[in-house]
Amino acid sequence: QVQLVESGGGLVQAGGSLRLSCAASGRTFSNYAVAWFRQAPGKEREFVAGRGTNTIYADSVKGRFTISRDNIKNTVYLQANSLKPEGTGVYYCAAATAGWALPSSALYDYWGQGTQVTVSS
Repeated sequence: QVQLVESGGGLVQAGGSLRLSCAASGRTFSNYAVAWFRQAPGKEREFVAGRGTNTIYADSVKGRFTISRDNIKNTVYLQANSLKPEGTGVYYCAAATAGWALPSSALYDYWGQGTQVTVSS
């Protein structure tokens, strides 16, 4: 089992930045694919970024967001720059035993509880 705990969310003005963190415990997950998803109010959960043996981003965040991981600290990060109001939502960290990251939530076996990000205009 892997437990994931997100942190770093908050309120930020449009154009600002946040760094989200996802700490994993229970098992070393250096070989797992990890990803960030977000869910806006009243909308379905959507893929943001993933990293395994590959790195992928949603088109909406390319060039602004960066996913990284520190396997020694068992932590995944999402650096979110130039935030837009449509980026408001709960951001979830996810991990999959597969090594290849994909944008489908069905791939991921473990999920955190989420951290709220609110971008004001």
